[in-house]
Amino acid sequence: MAPMTHPLKIDSDIDEIIENFSFLDDWEDRYGYLIELGNALVPLTEDEHSDSNKVQGCVSQVWLVHQTIDGKIHFRGASDAHIVRGLVAIALTIFSGKTPEQITEADEQQVFREIGLAEHLTPQRANGLKSMVGRIKSIANLAAVQS
Repeated sequence: MAPMTHPLKIDSDIDEIIENFSFLDDWEDRYGYLIELGNALVPLTEDEHSDSNKVQGCVSQVWLVHQTIDGKIHFRGASDAHIVRGLVAIALTIFSGKTPEQITEADEQQVFREIGLAEHLTPQRANGLKSMVGRIKSIANLAAVQS
């Protein structure tokens, strides 16, 4: 497997994504941007769409893969649902390429509040996002213990 450098085909950071959301007043436009972010994810291989990479607790199917390079955990992910794929892109932009400590200390809820996700996600999507973040932080906790 080639080393992962960025989970998206575009080089956005989370501050840029938050800023882009702030320019979009209408939630139709925000959902459109969320879908664009999801479409920019680096695709997973067929083998990576495995049960071991599947995130439990998501109504839509979500897969996460990770690789540790120079003490930093790099993530890639996918989903079978457009909006959820966008949520994967946001989560990976927050966490990928960080040390285990940075991942466990990250305040993703603050980012979600700034974007306005909390009040615009269905309970199922919110639970799925929570499961995805839980899986990412679990991977980081395990990496921290092993190092």
